[in-house]
Amino acid sequence: MEPVGAKIAIVGAGAVGTSIAYAALIRGVARTVALMDVNERKVAAEVLDLQHGLEYVPRATVLGSADPQVCADADVVVFTAGAKQKPGQSRLELAEATIELTRTALPPIVDAAPHARYVMVTNPVDVVTYAALRFTGLPRRQLFGSGTVLDSSRLRFLLSEHCGVAVQNVHAYIAGEHGDTEIPLWTSATIGGVPLLDWSPLPGRPALDAAARDRIRDDVVGSAYRIIEGKGATNYAIGLAAVRIVEALLDDEHRVLPVSSLIDDDAVGLSDVCLSLPTVVDAAGAGRRLPITLSDDERAGLRASAQTLARMQRRFGL
Repeated sequence: MEPVGAKIAIVGAGAVGTSIAYAALIRGVARTVALMDVNERKVAAEVLDLQHGLEYVPRATVLGSADPQVCADADVVVFTAGAKQKPGQSRLELAEATIELTRTALPPIVDAAPHARYVMVTNPVDVVTYAALRFTGLPRRQLFGSGTVLDSSRLRFLLSEHCGVAVQNVHAYIAGEHGDTEIPLWTSATIGGVPLLDWSPLPGRPALDAAARDRIRDDVVGSAYRIIEGKGATNYAIGLAAVRIVEALLDDEHRVLPVSSLIDDDAVGLSDVCLSLPTVVDAAGAGRRLPITLSDDERAGLRASAQTLARMQRRFGL
């Protein structure tokens, strides 16, 4: 029998792609999970390993192939294929090889699944998302990047540890580039409904002053480098973060997530770049960006982040 229900396709069977597939199966987000990778032996082995665990997850079918047609009829395509980040290497240094791969690999997938929503995860995700929009001609709502969804999760975890509260009660976003110029939006952040900038420490906990906030911001930015240095790749948290985006799409959640989408106005002082701002994600894709309150420093930081990305786009002729 043909499986009935949502289908997600994951392009790239490396550490990130397989972590997304694994998380998707455990959370039961789709009835069909398809893996595509040019390495036929690798994708076949990954599919077989996942299939052997199907007894223990919600009912699903796992497929795999090097042929883009394995993505046909997908509701969501998650693109993870790209060059692997090396220790000490910035995300933007990955751009040239990954952009060329996106240019050749993505259009046949879009031909196979023209109506899917596309979530770009490959780093540097903002520049790759901009390139993918150019190469495919898809609208900004249909194709967008995972952006700073993971970075915001890192920020919330660190704030919860510092303040001694559950991470689920911390609401704070990282915005801008998914990379070294990203900025925390302290002005709009809250902990249990209390504005973060008004937070009084719990007994025995340190103050959340400017110095502490700077340390937390640096920890968020540097965390990926530390993980890559220690084990070669970040994969578990981005797997969970990407599946959270997929759930928002498939379940039409209208969930606010800081995904990377095309800025087509002067909201941060510069147009025609992809960067992350709190955005409503629903069945149609990346929708309205929220008019979030920004301090002058935050607005300047977003502008600087956008300018960094625009320079990188020009460097690669985008």
